[in-house]
Formats: sequence, C-alpha cells, structure tokens
Amino acid sequence: MSNIKVFVLLAALTALIGVVGGAVGGQSGMLVALGLAAAMNVFMYYNSARAVLRAYGAQVVTAAEAPELYAMVDRLRQRAQLPMPTVAIVPSEQPNAFATGRNPEHAVVAVTTGLVRTLNEPELEGVIAHELAHIKNRDMLLQTIAATLAGAIANLGQFAFFFGGRDDDGESHPFAALAAMLVAPIAASLLQFAISRQREFKADAVGAMIAGRPDGLASALLRLEAMAQRVPLPVTPAMASLAIVNPLAAFRGKALLSLFSTHPSTDERVARLRSLATGATN
Repeated sequence: MSNIKVFVLLAALTALIGVVGGAVGGQSGMLVALGLAAAMNVFMYYNSARAVLRAYGAQVVTAAEAPELYAMVDRLRQRAQLPMPTVAIVPSEQPNAFATGRNPEHAVVAVTTGLVRTLNEPELEGVIAHELAHIKNRDMLLQTIAATLAGAIANLGQFAFFFGGRDDDGESHPFAALAAMLVAPIAASLLQFAISRQREFKADAVGAMIAGRPDGLASALLRLEAMAQRVPLPVTPAMASLAIVNPLAAFRGKALLSLFSTHPSTDERVARLRSLATGATN
C-alpha cells in the first residue's frame, strides 16, 4: 500500500508540473525548468554522501575502531542481502541515525555517539535495520526524483515571477503566474513531504523484518523523539530530513503542521510497528 501511495504522489507531482508549466511557460518553459531541476539534483545525487557526512560532522570508522557497531551493521546487512556500507559516527549526544549514498554499493550508515550510548542492543539493531531498509528500498533515488519534480515547479514559480505567465501561443496568464509563484511550490513541497513520510513507514516495516522484531525499533523511536526535543543536533532542515527522527523537532507535529513534516508522527510509527508485532505473534 505504501508503494501505491508513493506512485500516486509522484504522479500528482508530475501532473502539477504539466499544469503549471503549460500555463506559465508553455511546453518549452516546462522543459527548461525540469532540466534545471534535474541537473541540480543529479549533481546532489552523486555527491550527497560526502555533503551529508560533512554537514553532520560524521567520521568514517573501520572495524578496528568500532568493532561492536561494525559487526552489528555487517550482521544486519547480510540479513538484508546488501553490500557492506560505509560506517560513520557523528559526535553528538542526541541519539539519531541516517543513511545516505546513491545506491547500495555506495551507501553510508551513520549513527551518533549518543545513539550507541543510549540504546540497548535490540533498539540499536532496530535503528540500524531501518537505515539499511532505506538503502535496500533505494530511497535516495526516489527522493531525488521527488526533489527534481518539486524543484522544477519551484523554477517555474521563479520564471513566472520574472517573466509572467505565457503559454506556447504567447497568451498572457497573470492568474496562472500568481498561482505558480505562490500556490504551486507549496503544493509541490507538500507532495514531496508526503512521499518522505511514506518512505519512513516503508523503512520501518522493512527494517522490522531485517531486525527480526518490530518492538526494538518501536522502543527506540520513542526514546529518540524524547531526546531530540532536549538535546540539540545543529543541522539544516534539508539534512535533518535524512535522520530517523527529526533532529530539529521541538514539538510533535499535529494537524496542519504535520503536513509540512518530512517524518510521520512517532506515535503513528510506533502504533504500526506494534501492530506488526501483534500480527507476528498471532
């Protein structure tokens, strides 16, 4: 069901480009905006791991430097039938983790020192399995596609701001230009955030299968969210979206605010994981 929802959301993003592009810049304007967004995101796709590690201040470690952590990642990645990822540690007391890299052969799993120190073994396994699930599901590629489409819509909004809205026949569309500037980028962001939330649900479910038990991850998520609200981890919002829980979370998103979150509510994630645990025991 999660994959179907993501497909629908991507289709909605694509349709939004068609509508806005046709009204604002015609077919040529739409193709230029899409090309610019694609070029920027392809660059980030190939250079993301280095940029993310630098933003978090993460240090790559070897098996000799972090034997227990390295062995756990190695054990779980074998269960997931993945190549061994690069392992990195972020020097932060906030317990958190993320995965990055353009494909399973160039993947990185990073954890904070606070995560290793705070969680017990089943919880730590659950978190690492979640990150390996992102790699297995190729979420970096999917998020790049979503970012490209959303970026194209933002480019069309800027095009409308500077040049006004005109279609291929040269007809002026001021209201379409206004919508492209104000409404379309917000709508695109909402769709992009919704895709991100669906991938978190999917990674939770696949991660639970990799770890062999959903309860470890469920327990870890509750601890991580509580700590994220007390212990800072200064990163940009764009980088924060990669973490297993939002490291910038100062509140639990509800109602309208949750639409602008890249992460689902922890309560819902835990409820789904516990339902998986219940189903496994029945």
